[in-house]
Amino acid sequence: MASSILIATDSDDVFVRVDAALGGTADVARVSSGNEVRRAVQDLEPDLVVIDLQIGNMGGMATCMDLRLEAGAGRLPEQRILMLLDRPADNFLARHAGADGWVIKPIDSMRLRRAARELLAGNRFEDAVTMA
Repeated sequence: MASSILIATDSDDVFVRVDAALGGTADVARVSSGNEVRRAVQDLEPDLVVIDLQIGNMGGMATCMDLRLEAGAGRLPEQRILMLLDRPADNFLARHAGADGWVIKPIDSMRLRRAARELLAGNRFEDAVTMA
């Protein structure tokens, strides 16, 4: 059975890149705003939730924290959450929001597939940051 992935982004470009990287091996659904994520998780029960940091009207960090709080209260099942970050410094926020892993944009298909594979296996994935 294929994995199911919920992608939360209001960017068509981000969706196309994530879907191209992960869609061949998983059933992919999309929501375009942070406040749609909770309902989609409840309805779809995805194996992985990919949240874009810059999703409109309810930022990615708030969306991640909302999923964690709802799961902690028993109103949602636990989710594996992968954040798409804009810069390396955002990893601090992703960690404190409760993300299981993150990838720093621009999106690299190989890193994204590796991150999804690790998270679906129950591991963490923290995108390596190289300093010039």
